[in-house]
Amino acid sequence: MEELFQQRKEKLNLFKALIRPPKPVKPKEVPTGLYTRCTDCGQDILSEELEQNLFVCPLCGAHMKLYAPKRIKMLVDEGSFREMNERLKGKNVLGFPGYNSKIDKLQRLTGLNEAVITGIGKIEGVRTAIGVMDSRFIMGSMGAVVGEKITRLVEYATRKRLPLVLFSASGGARMQEGIISLMQMAKTSNAIARHHQAGLLYISYMTHPTTGGVTASFASLGDIILAEPKCLIGFAGQRVIEQTVNQKLPEGFQRAEFMQQQGFVDRVVERKDMRSTLAFLLKFHRQEG
Repeated sequence: MEELFQQRKEKLNLFKALIRPPKPVKPKEVPTGLYTRCTDCGQDILSEELEQNLFVCPLCGAHMKLYAPKRIKMLVDEGSFREMNERLKGKNVLGFPGYNSKIDKLQRLTGLNEAVITGIGKIEGVRTAIGVMDSRFIMGSMGAVVGEKITRLVEYATRKRLPLVLFSASGGARMQEGIISLMQMAKTSNAIARHHQAGLLYISYMTHPTTGGVTASFASLGDIILAEPKCLIGFAGQRVIEQTVNQKLPEGFQRAEFMQQQGFVDRVVERKDMRSTLAFLLKFHRQEG
């Protein structure tokens, strides 16, 4: 009998060992930056694959934000871009609390002095004045320096009789600079008007988002207006407009495709066609001599 109990005990211990849960395995850590989450469909994509696809989601086609240095690299002929006014910096003339420290922090994080890069480069051999806004810098808002850099670029293009391409990506006027920021709308628009009067080509290329005072000034004044797919274009936000007019607005009311249907945008251009489309337009309108 004792031997029988011993056998049962051994079998019971064996059974317990078989059903004992396995020791938890510590998951391997995914290296930071290996994947990027699509802002539209929410899927994780290999960052390397995303960059090879020009930062367009290969699953849903969403055009993710593209920062100024990368866009310039994709756009111009290799080694042809010469930046202008890169050391231009603004001042906190209104004494807005915390503004100086915010600017200093963003300059360290982004490597930019302000929310726009301007300069001269070649697009398939055509020498062009180029300005590209960067939404990392206070949401690409237009303050005194942004307005000044764009105005100087346009004036240079007018003197040298160069075509102009401006990429907008902005939340609008910069509230920390108050009326000084709003003045940039008139200043940039006047410079664009003189460029137009000189018979020169200006292509405005709207990217996500283009809103507020930037939409209400230089971004809307292009001889040709292009836009990336599904980018937000508008002045005030949709909810503000609905509350003002007291009615429901159409689906996709402020998206590039709707704007094209209404004639505000000439063409919606996918990022893969950005360089070839601009090159065609610049060559078609090129002024000889």
